[in-house]
Amino acid sequence: MPVRVLRVITRLNIGGPAIQAIHLSRSLSAEGFDTRLLYGRVGAAEGDMSYLLPDRGVTASRIDALQRPIALWSDARALLAISRAIAAFRPHVIHTHMAKAGLLTRTAAVLYNATHRSHRARIVHTYHGHVLEGYFSGPTTRLFVALERLLSGATDRLVAVSPIIRDDLLNRYRIGTPETFTVVPIGLDLSALAAVDDQARARAKRDLDIPPESAVVTTVGRLTAIKNHGLFLEMAARLAGGKKAIVFLIVGDGELRSALEREATVRGLADRVRFLGWRRDLPTIYGATDVFAITSHNEGTPVALIEAMAAGVAGVATDVGGVRDVIVDDSMGVVVAPQDAGALASAVERLIADADRRTSMGAAARRSVVARFAFDRLSADIARLYREIL
Repeated sequence: MPVRVLRVITRLNIGGPAIQAIHLSRSLSAEGFDTRLLYGRVGAAEGDMSYLLPDRGVTASRIDALQRPIALWSDARALLAISRAIAAFRPHVIHTHMAKAGLLTRTAAVLYNATHRSHRARIVHTYHGHVLEGYFSGPTTRLFVALERLLSGATDRLVAVSPIIRDDLLNRYRIGTPETFTVVPIGLDLSALAAVDDQARARAKRDLDIPPESAVVTTVGRLTAIKNHGLFLEMAARLAGGKKAIVFLIVGDGELRSALEREATVRGLADRVRFLGWRRDLPTIYGATDVFAITSHNEGTPVALIEAMAAGVAGVATDVGGVRDVIVDDSMGVVVAPQDAGALASAVERLIADADRRTSMGAAARRSVVARFAFDRLSADIARLYREIL
């Protein structure tokens, strides 16, 4: 009899958690696990990755009441729907991704286990990052910390996508124990990005109507406060007056898009900064890029940075969250202090001016991330974890 795995994620918005949940549901089915995926609604302008579900042959259902914002009535309906799904599927393993799905589903799983003692489901929760810094007000954050501490005691295995996130949760927030935590780095299909070469780079600039002599600085992510795009625009303003022609690409969408477009205009950057929205042609985006920038206040494991590095692009990132788990030394990228526009601009400017350094850094970055973040490794790690806890 195959092992039944129920995977629950708050929403399939563009980003690492959705990619991992979808791909794992497919790959684990191929290894003999009977998998189901439950997911909630994406927010306005977040970008929806549910289009991948049919292509991957994933058995999935959407729970409309499951959503990121705190809404007691919707949350209660989502809890009821998840509880019914657990009772109907009778999973051996319940694996949750993202904060809201983790809170509601683990609550439902505890109630299920209390009433089905002869068929106890093992509970796994993955921290792709956490919402305990920079997302909510002080009282809301304290509530989330208390709930995470409570639920960690009922969770068979807590998974962190990097050692930095594990240590932060253990030591700073006192969530979980060293024995219950396992570090499983994310895994991605990087083959198309690893194939980007000089010809593809020239073609990408043409496709985006960027002059070949222009340098391109890119950032990719949701246009939301935690990603701190204001710092990206401040950096762009500092560099725009230089001798080198630079085009700045902001890829993504979100609730701050209109405000950021206005800020770019006020800063005199309307002809330099391009807001491209969500794009699926990632080899084109990264192929056209000379320097990739992360300006976030907080990150889990930054997927966009890994993607850029796989494409052979030199990166500059703020020293937050799991960034140093990706840029592990200065041969493959530059890490600067958070909120330091001067340091960010200086690092980007030096890379733009030094083509040889960009090339060597991009090559080292590609070798590193392709070796460490392959999807086959992730699938094997998770399958082994399930077998251990069963």
